[in-house]
Amino acid sequence: MDKKLLAKPTPQQLAWQDLELGMFCHFGINTFCDQEWGDGTDSPEKFNPTSLDARQWISIAKESGFKYFILTAKHHDGFCLWQTKTTDYSVKSSPWKDGKGDVVAECAKACEELDMPFGIYLSPWDRHEPCYEDKETYDDFYAEQLTELLTGYGPMVEIWFDGAGSEGREYDWERIMFIIRKYQPDAMVFNLGAPTVRWVGNEDGVAPYPCWNTVKGARQSMYTDEMAHWLSDTPDWVPAECDVPIRKGSWFWHPNDESSIRTLDELMDIYYRSVGHGATLLLNIAPDDRGLIPEADEKAVREFGAEIRRRFSNPIAKTRERKLVFKEKTLVDHIILMEDIAHGERIKEYELIANTKNGPVTLVEGSAIGHKKIDHFEAVKADSLELIVKKADAVPIIRNFEAFYVGG
Repeated sequence: MDKKLLAKPTPQQLAWQDLELGMFCHFGINTFCDQEWGDGTDSPEKFNPTSLDARQWISIAKESGFKYFILTAKHHDGFCLWQTKTTDYSVKSSPWKDGKGDVVAECAKACEELDMPFGIYLSPWDRHEPCYEDKETYDDFYAEQLTELLTGYGPMVEIWFDGAGSEGREYDWERIMFIIRKYQPDAMVFNLGAPTVRWVGNEDGVAPYPCWNTVKGARQSMYTDEMAHWLSDTPDWVPAECDVPIRKGSWFWHPNDESSIRTLDELMDIYYRSVGHGATLLLNIAPDDRGLIPEADEKAVREFGAEIRRRFSNPIAKTRERKLVFKEKTLVDHIILMEDIAHGERIKEYELIANTKNGPVTLVEGSAIGHKKIDHFEAVKADSLELIVKKADAVPIIRNFEAFYVGG
């Protein structure tokens, strides 16, 4: 294949893929009602976080190694976490800060102060808004809400559109995309309209392998119904994002539910099968009804971040070539490979060989490398490792080839 025909990411997509780890934050009226999907009838009087501290949320994310943060500005219940002019079903009708509070503003400010890219989730489905049944009127309503968020809270890294509840409903995606391109042209768009980031197809936080970055590759390996509704100007390069809650089965906080928090082993398995498959991981950690990340969730996410650093912050050796030579025979059990995807995803089949005292040993055989591939295997003592590219669409360009010994 002529390399000029290869799909390539935009500079914004390249920067986003390098973030790798994002923190999702589901917070809203559901937090105070012990539910996941409110129907839009819960009173705003119930929303009253007595100790809300967005800086705590962002600090935990930052210190745990997360590189971007996304807040549910409005979930399916229609309750808005900002001072919107479109509806009274929002924080302005709550007792929190005498109706003058703005969760989106507090998150945006904390993200700016802590140098954390900020994004918002704005549910298209709205179970509270009476005009939802009138398509044209609701399209105007939704466009106004989106415009408020994209013009009032600084730069956005990602706009997250959830397709849940909208089966059979067509929103004005041409208009929505126009608003995003006008006010937040550098923001990633998740999964609907003309997305620059696609849903991985499950809420388990894991990507299939291979997980190709192109639309064509995705349709072959992980087709989802949402792809059928993408606009014609969707780019050919649409990397995957893997969303998953840290508490099994729940995105919002629920009392007495600490036993559902995923173990460190479970989180690391998710990491290997998301980031390690070239996708981006968006892990949900939900604040409680005080407006704070609970201690048990904080402990789990900090341990997760620390374990990633322990395993992968100090490579034994690294190179941008296809051969990695050690100073002496060395134990190795992990490899991280990265292509320079600015030039497209070129490698289609590879083999990883260790040169040992007993001769060459095949450690791994794979297909996609893309943004990142983490391979782990039984520890082997070697004096060098070699990447054999068996099939490629163009001359491969290696961005990074690192070896690690993680042990136990």
